[in-house]
Formats: sequence, C-alpha cells, structure tokens
Amino acid sequence: MSNYIFAYHGGKKPESPEAGAKLMAKWQAWVGGMGDAMVNPGTPLGKSKTVSSDGVSDGGGSNPLMGFSIVKADSMDAAIAIASGCPHLEIGTIEVAEAMEMQSGTTKNQQSQSTPRG
Repeated sequence: MSNYIFAYHGGKKPESPEAGAKLMAKWQAWVGGMGDAMVNPGTPLGKSKTVSSDGVSDGGGSNPLMGFSIVKADSMDAAIAIASGCPHLEIGTIEVAEAMEMQSGTTKNQQSQSTPRG
C-alpha cells in the first residue's frame, strides 16, 4: 500500500454558518468512515503566496491550495475512488498524487525500476 496526498483546491465559503456546519459534519463522517486508510486528515490552509524565480505573488494562483490529507490506498485508482466520496467536491476539486518514498537520494519506484530482474 502507498500513501496518497489529497490536495484540496478551490472551494467557496459556505453560504451560512448552518451550511458550514452541515459540510463539516459530512467531512467528519467521511474521515471517520475511512478507518486506518486515513493516515493524516490534514488541516485547512490560510492565504498563500507563490514564490518563483521572478518573485513573489499573492493568492496561490488561479486554483489555490485549501488543505490536504494523506490517505493509504492499494493503487491510484483506489485513492481516486476514496477521493470521489469526499464532501470537498461540493465546493472545490481534489488533486490526488502518490507520495513517493525517498531512499538514499532516489525514490523507491526509481530503485525498483533500475533493479535487474532475473
């Protein structure tokens, strides 16, 4: 099993405190229903800045990062299936990426690809 990062993008503010509470209840139920697959539920993020070789800009670009979670899954398809049930999709999008393990300057996948098979 691998860890997958769920990067939450976009997201509009709930229209009322009640709508926010309803969304939070859905989030808590979703997280609670994952059991051991939820490695780190993450945290919401505040305003960001983007740093590049050209300087610093405000706001995180056109699709700012709003938060993240780390989820354990058997495959990218399994991680996508988990993300598909996330209530964040009611207000934004989720980017799913495998977290690569680093070992001695290379990723675990790079090492397995260069290992001779015999």
